Amino acid sequence: MTILSEQELRERLGTVRRGAVVEVGPGVRLTPAADDLVRAWELELREIAPTTVHAGADQQPAWDAPGRFPVVFEGDPPACVTCGAQVRDKPGHLTQLDGRFFAPKTDLRVRLRGRLDSLQALTLLVAARARAEGWSELVGHLGSVAAYCRELLAAEYHLRPPGALVIAGLDEAALHHASHHPEEVVGLDHLVPDGSHPEVLHWLGLLRCQVRETEIVALDAFPPEHHPGTVGGPIAQAVNRLSSAVYYLELRAAAAHETGGRW
Repeated sequence: MTILSEQELRERLGTVRRGAVVEVGPGVRLTPAADDLVRAWELELREIAPTTVHAGADQQPAWDAPGRFPVVFEGDPPACVTCGAQVRDKPGHLTQLDGRFFAPKTDLRVRLRGRLDSLQALTLLVAARARAEGWSELVGHLGSVAAYCRELLAAEYHLRPPGALVIAGLDEAALHHASHHPEEVVGLDHLVPDGSHPEVLHWLGLLRCQVRETEIVALDAFPPEHHPGTVGGPIAQAVNRLSSAVYYLELRAAAAHETGGRW
């Protein structure tokens, strides 16, 4: 089930217009503030069918787009999650948790946010290295990985499930299968990098290590046993599948290298 907040609704609308149509997924539920906005502006919520992407599909998911800063202040000043007081002048030791709250920078969700920021930065660095070495197709797929890091950041900020991961035409199930059975999908056994491999493959290995470390932070922020049925599980699961995606890119790069080419 997807929960749609007032802030997300306003972001989808852009400029609020009376009677505007907003497309939503099946089974979406509104927060009380979002429901008030719909009633006040007589908005029409139009349900659209879910889209399933399979291996080989050429459809680009909505999250695979240039990023934008998601923070929007609305209504009363945000409050401190520790003391409950409104924060009008943000001190250095606090950061914005969402549109309603500030939290200490040691908060586990803030730690996760920092790891996701770092992961996006490293992904773009690896893409730059791949571009310099002529791995043109890999560069595009790494751009999608960076975009999904931004999608995870937005999902955590809004406390919603992230969009379905699709990388190089493979959905989450296909990526998971490829990471466990590379001989079937790529034609290689599981990869053990060594000094004979090109530099970009080692950068991909480092990126995958960072994704796996980020997954641990996600599980710290949203322990499954403490958050049954909440968005924490889907966020941690999405990071897990992102690790499969990077491993798949690593395998494809290794396969291309064996034939003396670039991917």
